[in-house]
Amino acid sequence: MLSWARRRAAQWVPGEGGKGGAGRRRAWARGRGSAAFAVLTAGLLAFHRAVPNSVGRLGSLLESFLPWLGLVVPVLLVPALLRRSAIALVALLLPVAAWTYLFGGLFLPGARSGPDDLVVVQHNVSDENTDPAGTARALADAGPDLIALQELVPTALPVYEETLARDYPYHAVRGTVGLWSKHPLTDARLLDIRPQGIAGPWSRGLRTVVATPYGEIAAYVAHLPSVRVRASGLASSWRDESAGLLGEAVAAERRKTVILLGDLNGTVDDRGLTPLTSRMNVAERGFALSFPAAFPLARIDQVMARSATVAHIRTLPATGSDHLPVAARITLR
Repeated sequence: MLSWARRRAAQWVPGEGGKGGAGRRRAWARGRGSAAFAVLTAGLLAFHRAVPNSVGRLGSLLESFLPWLGLVVPVLLVPALLRRSAIALVALLLPVAAWTYLFGGLFLPGARSGPDDLVVVQHNVSDENTDPAGTARALADAGPDLIALQELVPTALPVYEETLARDYPYHAVRGTVGLWSKHPLTDARLLDIRPQGIAGPWSRGLRTVVATPYGEIAAYVAHLPSVRVRASGLASSWRDESAGLLGEAVAAERRKTVILLGDLNGTVDDRGLTPLTSRMNVAERGFALSFPAAFPLARIDQVMARSATVAHIRTLPATGSDHLPVAARITLR
């Protein structure tokens, strides 16, 4: 057994068994393909903005699933160990470093709750939800200050209003989006974020003012158009246009503190949401993958803030929707 171990070690350590030099050269020669793939993965993580969006919106498509590139590391690690490839193992440090820089902070514990924190819930309840009452109760059980809902269909809206009325006496609904609050709401109005290519009734934006115990804040609720992954790439032009209109509305908002809750049909890494992410803070802690509910691949349900910090975001248990609800803690400045 000891002699076998020495022979194996001789392939890694120079000067052992008289074959160290050759073993070391073989260790660095093997696995160049895996090393190249690791370097490519690190490059995509670190320089994803360099991937062009001109053809099929490939940049946005990559950014929609950017955290999943981290799976390349364990996939390449196994053959690198089996083949004892030094070059592949060293190269794998690059995607590990890039992934940790981009996403590692999301796993760190958040700061403790403070006296000026708001807890909010964001949920696309689905227009096919067969249990709106149960969904409403589940969201209220989380005890948030605000509950933002999308895909409110006329048949289900009275159920949400009745179920939430006791704990959330204030609410505003415009089109298919609404906000329920423990605190008074004023100046509620429709927010026009409809892309030019969409005809007919389409009301998916709401702006109102929430009189919190810590001062008045502007609250926006939005549901941006859906995107589709096709053979030609990512179809997101309507979503991008709507995000631009929403970003302009936030930029024009006169109140200092703004919170945005919505199904934005995009991740915070997706450049299609740059009109929003360039103006607002996103969650500092928490991954909270929210869609699809059966096997969440991305967080497209977002909570953002201006002049406030989204300290932590998490998912809540599944409801009758194809989205998972997300709950966030916002620290007002």
